[in-house]
Formats: sequence, structure tokens, C-alpha cells
Amino acid sequence: MKPVTLATIAADKQNLGRILDNLAEGIIAHDKERRILFFNRAAETITGYSKTEVLGRDCHEAFGGPFCGRRCSFSEGAPNSLTRVNYPLNIVTKQGEPRRIEMSVTGMLDETGCLVGVLAAFRDVTDLIGLQIQLGKLTSFAGIIGRDPKMLQVYSQIRDLGTNDYPVHISGETGTGKELVAAAIHNESRRGGGPFVPVNCAALPEGTLESELFGHVRGAFTGAVRDKKGRFALADGGTLFLDEVADLPMYVQAKLLRVLQENAFERVGAEKTTSVNVRIISATNRDLKREVERGSFREDLYYRINVVPIHMPPLRKRKNDIPILVEHFLDKARGEGQESHGLSKEALSIMMEYSWPGNVRELQSAIRFALVKSKGRVVQPEDLPLELLRWRDGRPPRGPSRKLGVESVRAALAQTGGNKARAARILGVGRATLYRFLADFPDVS
Repeated sequence: MKPVTLATIAADKQNLGRILDNLAEGIIAHDKERRILFFNRAAETITGYSKTEVLGRDCHEAFGGPFCGRRCSFSEGAPNSLTRVNYPLNIVTKQGEPRRIEMSVTGMLDETGCLVGVLAAFRDVTDLIGLQIQLGKLTSFAGIIGRDPKMLQVYSQIRDLGTNDYPVHISGETGTGKELVAAAIHNESRRGGGPFVPVNCAALPEGTLESELFGHVRGAFTGAVRDKKGRFALADGGTLFLDEVADLPMYVQAKLLRVLQENAFERVGAEKTTSVNVRIISATNRDLKREVERGSFREDLYYRINVVPIHMPPLRKRKNDIPILVEHFLDKARGEGQESHGLSKEALSIMMEYSWPGNVRELQSAIRFALVKSKGRVVQPEDLPLELLRWRDGRPPRGPSRKLGVESVRAALAQTGGNKARAARILGVGRATLYRFLADFPDVS
């Protein structure tokens, strides 16, 4: 009698199904036409769908849309090849429950090496990540570094936003990582894999802002020698991140409101309406509600973009994250070929006590400066940037700067509507100088 081996058991289709049904991971297999060929017991448990509901059906139809969202490699037809890809994914079960899974997708090849379908394996990590957040065990999430309770709350908000398309407004000081949070929300959502288009509204000249956002047709104005797509069109199917949204002029705010209401707009000079499917995430370092009260920001637009507010805490209010961030930036520098033996306790102590008006961005710059100056040695206090050393030595004094006064700063901020970069230019000082002044005199802003 021929001995029974695992290979002979697996060769039998029915027995192979039993083996896969006993895996803890969910397994889905479909052919090049997206017809589902296999759906194991764990896949039923995780998704809430039964085999009878999905087998033989188009994957997109069975789940009411692409199971992998914008990351689906078969959305525009079957690809010629598919290597193994791994990514996190937020899904909604048949019962409407949001779940976070880790997905691994591999192309299935025939004996000639041609792609015939895909095999997807996934596991549910919803409860694991939820427990890590609850216990404060996470030191990073979706590319964001930190484990302060304020950051853990941000992580929870990002997770909660993974299964919907609601507009999000992120507030926080310059350098706190607002764009990182916006990108994390995008990547954690069903739009992850689609375009993420960031726009700094304060950096675009007012004369070209409308064209940059909505595009234009040839001949719309002097210099429009060809049709041009705007940022909204480029973000179709994905996410548009409007940084420094408080700097948008009123006429652009009105057009943005219409896009949010109707998912449509006209390019500059065009008569035809363009439809888009875009999620809006906005951010500003100013108090947007105060801008509404001042009359510089539309109240109706405020309520449209501020559906889900997220506040990024300044670094001085989560100082326990500084050692984690320092180590992260040191590891990043080592990966880029920069020799480093870390920081001395004295240097780290200065960093822990400094107020960081430029927040995480300033911290990263300080680490880079110190690594260059230390030339591969352990970073000592004297290797830190001059601003930190002056602060350590008690300079400058805490009184008003010789260049700055309370009334002049308040007047410049009022003139620029609270825009600190413009106010600094009016006052003839660098932004860092103004930030330090405002840190010493918070009532001014």
C-alpha cells in the first residue's frame, strides 16, 4: 500500500480545502477575471461573508467594491505580473463593523510562469492594535513617532477614520507633523494606494492659486498656452491635503465649498463641469474658528472641512517623546550613511528641557546639525545648535527682544491675519526668532 504523505493529502483538492480551513489567517483566491475560487473559514469569520455568498462571484461585486480599495491590482483589469505585496487595510465587515487587517497578496502562476490569479492571506489585528494603544505600548503608528497619551489619542482617531471619507481638519503649530497625520489618514483609508496630493496654500501665489487647484484651459489667461490639470483632478480617487487652508482667499473658499457640496468644479476658463471623487483633509497652525469670527474665513466652509477635528500637540507638551524621536532621527541618519554614537546624557537633558518652538521639525534639524559637528563622536552639549546653547546659558533674556516688542508683534500678526511667516517678514526677523518671542509671550498671539 502506498504510504500517505502530506503531499498526497494536499494534492487532493478537498483535503487541501480542509488544510486551509484550519489556518488562522483568512485566505482568498481569485482568477484573472476576479472570480473568487477559494474563501476559507477564517476569511468568513473576519469579513462576515459566507462562502456561498462570494464563491464564483467577481470580487468587487461580492464585497460591494474592491476588497483592497485603491490598492487593488485588478481594478483596471489583470496585470501582466504581480509580485508579493504587503499592506495594512481597514475593512468594514458585512455587519458594518470596522476591522483592521494585515494583507499579503501573491500572484499565482501556471506551469509556464504566466499569471493566472492571486492568493491573498490576511489576519485581523484590530484588537491587538487597540490593546497596544490602550496599554501605551505603541511607540509609532502609520509612520508617526510617539507614545505620549496625546499621540495615542491621535492614533485612535486615525484608526477610526480608516473606514469613512469624512473631511478632516488638523490643527497644530508649525512643525508638529500635520502632513504626516494627513498622509497616515489617507494610507489607512480605502483610498490608500490612490493619489495623495499635498498643497501648501500659503506658498502658492494668489494670482495662480485658482489655476493650481482647479486647473485651466488653453487661452484662459495670458500665459495659458495649454490645458492644465489642477490639484483636484490629480487627486481624483485619492486625497487632497490643503495645508495652511486659512490662507485661501475668499473667492477660492467659495469655489472649494462648491466642490465639497457637489464634487464638481470648472477649470479656469472652462464651460464644462468636471466631476471628482476626492477626500479633503485640511490643516492650519491658526485658530480657524477665530478666523471665522474675524471674517477672513467662511463659516459655512469651516463647518464643511471641520467635520472631524484632530489637534497635534506641540513637542513641549509631550517631552517624554523626545528620546524616542531622537533615536528615530539617529537611526535614520545612520541609514543614510552618517556615522553616529548617540547623544550624551547632558546633551539629551538640554533637549528635554528646551521649549522647541519649531517642534519636531526643529528637533530633526538640531540632530542633523549635532551629527555634523560631532564628526561621529558622541554628541556633547557643545555640538548642539547655538539656539539651544544660548537657551542653556540663559541667553537671550526673557524680556522683549531688541527687535521685537509686544505691540509691534501684535500689530504685525493682526496685519497678516495671524500668519507668522508673513509677520516675521514685516518685522524683519527670522521665523524662529518670532516663534521664540511668542513662546515667551503666549498672550500676544
